[in-house]
Amino acid sequence: MDRKHKVLIVDDEASNIKALTSILGTDYTLFAVTNGPDAIEAAQKHSPDIILLDVVMPEMDGYAVISALKSSEKTKGIPVIFLTAKADPENETRGLELGAEDYVFKPFSRSLLLKRLKMHLKLSSL
Repeated sequence: MDRKHKVLIVDDEASNIKALTSILGTDYTLFAVTNGPDAIEAAQKHSPDIILLDVVMPEMDGYAVISALKSSEKTKGIPVIFLTAKADPENETRGLELGAEDYVFKPFSRSLLLKRLKMHLKLSSL
């Protein structure tokens, strides 16, 4: 039997974590944290297959988190999808330049998120 892919959800809004857990919980092993420092620690501890990362968070934004992840030997290869309400070309470009594989806007389409998640997991396994 195939193991479930591990997904780290990073979002400071409990309602977003709840929604993502509802959508992904049966097909993936999930870890969720609500801030940047915990995201970095969880990524190192759990070695997720992919990270869904919010941009706007207190203390440490998603851009600082991805920069830290991509500068660490242990976490630099983990694909990151930004999942954020910052829906403008400048922020999307910045996220991609920092190493994100994708940028999904909130409110997100359930089916689109699932397709992108599967696509990036498949690409990272090649």
